[in-house]
Amino acid sequence: MTVENALRHRKSCRAFLDSSVDRKLLRTIIEQASRAPSNGNLQPWQLFILTGDPLASLKATTRDAIAQNQPLSTPEYAVYPKPLKTEFDARRFAIGEDMYRVLGIAREDKARRRAQFAKNALMFNAPVGVFAYIDRSLSYGQWMDLGMFLQSLMLLCEDHGLASCAQGYWTFFHDNVRAATGAPDDLMLACGVAIGFEDTEAPINQVQSARASIDEFATFID
Repeated sequence: MTVENALRHRKSCRAFLDSSVDRKLLRTIIEQASRAPSNGNLQPWQLFILTGDPLASLKATTRDAIAQNQPLSTPEYAVYPKPLKTEFDARRFAIGEDMYRVLGIAREDKARRRAQFAKNALMFNAPVGVFAYIDRSLSYGQWMDLGMFLQSLMLLCEDHGLASCAQGYWTFFHDNVRAATGAPDDLMLACGVAIGFEDTEAPINQVQSARASIDEFATFID
């Protein structure tokens, strides 16, 4: 697969098959992703990879917390700023509506919308949960490095026949994740990444987010 094809094909997979991922393949993909650009070669990413019983336990704990309306963890950083500028909020709204429309969930059907959103807690049935942390002492440049690593990871998943979904959702459950991973306090959870094999029959996986035209974001100066 070319880089172009991987970029065009990659999407946030929200329904995975119940099929395990070979450990050797997973290690290979993560090792290859470490070639991502890193300013000053700081390589700030720290990963905790959960599979099997540890991942199942985290999913169950988080699912139960939602069902019991337990208080969420206070995110350690703002996934979205408040207020979110109109142009950005419109894009977020549009992809949400696209997903619910494909699923046949009406806007006023709050119960089904909550149930669909709660599937985040199960990582959409993915057999691998990668939790990406960064040292609290680092700054914006190192967060960019981490983002480039995660992009590399997800493109490599595509190249090896796997699907992925980056989840800022887990910032609301960072206490649960820390308990499951044993991550030290000097690390901050950036996000989770669900990895596995795509359920190609699931309607929600037919949704791929739109992109702005190049003229909306690129200025060529000759």
